[in-house]
Amino acid sequence: MLNPEMLSYVYGALMALAILVYAILDGYDLGVGILLPTNNDTDADTMIASIGPFWDANETWLVLAVGLALIAFPTAHSIILQALYLPITVMLIGLILRGVAFDFRAKAKVKRKKLWDTMFKLGSILAAFMQGFMLGLYVMSFETSMLSLLFALLSGAGVVGAYTLIGAAWLVLKTEGELQSKAIHWCQFAGRVTFIGVIAVSIVNPIINSSVYKAWFESQTMAVILMLPILCLALFIFQDLILETLKLNNKKRVWLPFALSAVIFILCFFGLTYSFYPYVVPGKLTIFDAVAAPESLNFLFYGVVVVVPTIIMYTIFSYRVFWGKVQPLSYY
Repeated sequence: MLNPEMLSYVYGALMALAILVYAILDGYDLGVGILLPTNNDTDADTMIASIGPFWDANETWLVLAVGLALIAFPTAHSIILQALYLPITVMLIGLILRGVAFDFRAKAKVKRKKLWDTMFKLGSILAAFMQGFMLGLYVMSFETSMLSLLFALLSGAGVVGAYTLIGAAWLVLKTEGELQSKAIHWCQFAGRVTFIGVIAVSIVNPIINSSVYKAWFESQTMAVILMLPILCLALFIFQDLILETLKLNNKKRVWLPFALSAVIFILCFFGLTYSFYPYVVPGKLTIFDAVAAPESLNFLFYGVVVVVPTIIMYTIFSYRVFWGKVQPLSYY
C-alpha cells in the first residue's frame, strides 16, 4: 500500500508524462495539419500519409492525462475544467473537425477535396492555438484580466509555432524530394519564430508572475536551473545549423531536427513544471492537497501498471512498424 504522499508523486509523474508525450506526438501531427497545403493535392496526400498510421493513436495520451487528472486529482480537475470550459470546447471542436476532415477527404469528390483539406488545416490551427491559450491561462492562475488574456494569446501563438516546428521536422524525417526541401525551409522558419516566442515567454512570465520569479531567481540552485533555458536556446541554434547543412545534403541526419525539437519540448516542459511544482492548480492547490482517497488510488494502481505500459508498448510497436519514409497514400 502506497501512502498519500507517494501516490501524489506517482500519479503526478504519470500525468506529467502523458502530457509531455501528447505534446510531442500529437504536436507533430497537428503541426503537419497546420502546414497542409490546400492547393497541392500531391503534397497534401503525402503529408496526410505521413501521419495517417499515428495521428488518432497519439490522442490516446491526451485521454490518459485527463483520465489521470480525474481519478487522482478530482478537485483540481474540477477547478481546471470549470475555468477552461469554453476553450476546451473550442479545442474539441477543432479535434473533431480534424477527424471528420481526415475521413471525408478520402470520400469526397475531387472538387470537394480542397474543402476538407482546408477544414483539416483549420481544425489543426484551432486545436493547437486553444491548447496554448489554455496553457497561458493556467500559468496566470486562470485570471481574467486583460494582462492574463494577452499572455494567453501570446502562449497560443507560441504553441502554434512550436507545433509547426516539430511538424515540419517530422516531414523532414519522413518525406523525400521537393516536399522534403520545402519542409526544411518550413522547419527553419518555424524554429526561428519559436525561438523568439520562447525568449518572449521566458522574459514575460517571471515579470508578471512573482512565484515563477522566486522559483528561478531566488532559489539556491539558481546557477544550475538557469542552464536549462541556455541549453534550450543553444539547441535552437544547433538545429538551425543542421537545417542549413540539410539544404546541401538531405540524405544524412534527417532525424536530427525532429530529435532536437523533441528535446526542446522536454526542456520547456521541465521548465514549466519546475516553475509551479508542487502546485497542480497554480497558487491554489498542490498535488498533496488535491490527491484522491489513498484507498481508491491504491486499488486503481493495479490497473495503471497494466494500462500505461500497454499504451507505451503499442505506441512503440506502431512507430516501429511504420518506420521509414512515407509510402504513397492509398485508401482501402
